[in-house]
Amino acid sequence: MCGIVGYVGARNATPVIYDGLKRLEYRGYDSAGIAVIQNDHIEVRREAGKLDALRDLLASQPITGPIGIGHTRWATHGKANQLNAHPHLDCTGDLVVIHNGIVENFLDLRHELQAKGHVFKSETDTETIVHLVEQYMQDGLDFEEAARRTLNRLQGSQAVVLMNRRQPDRLITARIGNAGGVTIGLGDGEMFLASDMPAILDYTRRVIFLEAGQMAVVVKDGYKIITLDGEPVEAPVHNIPYDPASAAKGEYRHFMQKEIFEQARSLTDTIRGRADFDRGVVELPEMNLSVQSACAINRIVIAACGTSYHAGLVGRYLIETLARIPVEVDIASEFRYRDPVIDPSVAVLTITQSGETVDTLAAMELADNAGCPLWTITNVVGSQAQRMSDGAILIHAGPEIGVASTKTFTGSQVDMYLLGAYLGQLRGTLYGDRLRQVVNDLSRLPDLVGHMFDRAEELERLANEFHHYTDFLFLGRGINYPIALEGALKLKEISYIHAEGYAAGEMKHGPIALIDENMPVVCLAPKDAVYDKMISQIEQAKARNAIVIAVATEGDEAIKRKADHVIYVPEVPPLLLPMVLSVPLQMLAYYIAVRRGCDVDQPRNLAKSVTVE
Repeated sequence: MCGIVGYVGARNATPVIYDGLKRLEYRGYDSAGIAVIQNDHIEVRREAGKLDALRDLLASQPITGPIGIGHTRWATHGKANQLNAHPHLDCTGDLVVIHNGIVENFLDLRHELQAKGHVFKSETDTETIVHLVEQYMQDGLDFEEAARRTLNRLQGSQAVVLMNRRQPDRLITARIGNAGGVTIGLGDGEMFLASDMPAILDYTRRVIFLEAGQMAVVVKDGYKIITLDGEPVEAPVHNIPYDPASAAKGEYRHFMQKEIFEQARSLTDTIRGRADFDRGVVELPEMNLSVQSACAINRIVIAACGTSYHAGLVGRYLIETLARIPVEVDIASEFRYRDPVIDPSVAVLTITQSGETVDTLAAMELADNAGCPLWTITNVVGSQAQRMSDGAILIHAGPEIGVASTKTFTGSQVDMYLLGAYLGQLRGTLYGDRLRQVVNDLSRLPDLVGHMFDRAEELERLANEFHHYTDFLFLGRGINYPIALEGALKLKEISYIHAEGYAAGEMKHGPIALIDENMPVVCLAPKDAVYDKMISQIEQAKARNAIVIAVATEGDEAIKRKADHVIYVPEVPPLLLPMVLSVPLQMLAYYIAVRRGCDVDQPRNLAKSVTVE
């Protein structure tokens, strides 16, 4: 979960940047670095590992200057080492970049630049950015225009900061898509940049949040913001009260809203260092699996509670499809109170946001006593579930404050996608072009999720229309059925509206009796293998006067003639559909709850982590 900090002013930039990076440590990282313009040269200090290693390097090789940038990195392209740590220089040493996100088309850009004589020193996608700016400047463009042209060529969601020793009074930063946040802090004769506000709150509480598709030129006495098309932008300045909770929420009204909108970035962070887009493989060394141990697994049991249970239902589809291992999914509190048929050939995978859920830990203890390999997916480093496990995959979503899980739900689904692909690699069921495609599809996911945030106003209008209803039905089929369950759960949790999720094919087996003109029915109907079946369910609901809200694929005009309302999602690879479909249902539940005046972040009777029976 990359951290970005920048400074331009009269102070020594190095301690400002280092302190900012320390405040972003909670986001996780595997290397860190700082670049400062010192005596007309860019000086870079980078180290793998924790910030203490960078601190020691700076003590032995100090750098001083009034402008600089700093970065903490989670590896995506290239190993977690000093060579791949940010910042990255161009060939001339005049330009330097830091970056958060995945450059989806970096291989094409890299080959193009190598053909023009550029020599790359790292394995990262990030280095292509600074070389492309260098190339445009060699072609005669000034720094700002070269940066803008470069940014327009990057595919995927990114946050970028550039510095140029030949123009040592400015930083250029941009936000492309929705994955990488950029905050500009306004000081007195000094300016700050950060990926998250805690990095700069000791210096200023007046901030600007860059929107997707915007670029800023920042000097010590001010800034200029334009779109990536070159149009000027008047951005609002926000005054942040010095209250830790308010500061952490930033521009958002609630933590849940913030966490929903963080998902493009949190999914990027979940993927980092695990999907190797160069080689088209998945790397999960933290699972401690060999080919032999992976092949010895005859069955997987997923045990989880609540939202994590719904994620596990998605995981069953993912793992069975990718690794061809039979998977069962159990509610953890039920698993522990029966006599499950498990032995050392059965891996038990638990999913727990906190890593401290009592029923899930008890299920792990039961499985451990049976000699099962114990695996867990959790968001909390050092949690009990992680400590008990033989192999653990961290979600890397960052702190989730809202009681209703959002970004950890989508993150845990991605972790199971990665686990399925990894097991498929080891067991030989997934290889060659199919494996490469599975891995490459992940590079698109943060941007696909980010597109959903453009629907926020539309979903808020829909919430205003439907907030007074007392019952909802959510329908889905196949891999999307668990998302119907989760959509209903989210609405129940935070708005206190009764809602039920059903497998659409089961509608005739009972739920259809409930349908009338007072029952909104949310139908997940993307263009997939069961699309025609879902259309049939919509028609049956409409025949009974239901109000149908369809979630459908962009370009599907025919569905407008069948549903009362349509929420469009982009075209998505089938196995990634659940992650994208989750987002509009989270947003709809959120806006309905807000409209009803509910306590969104702390709904009644609920706790973030259930640590007692």
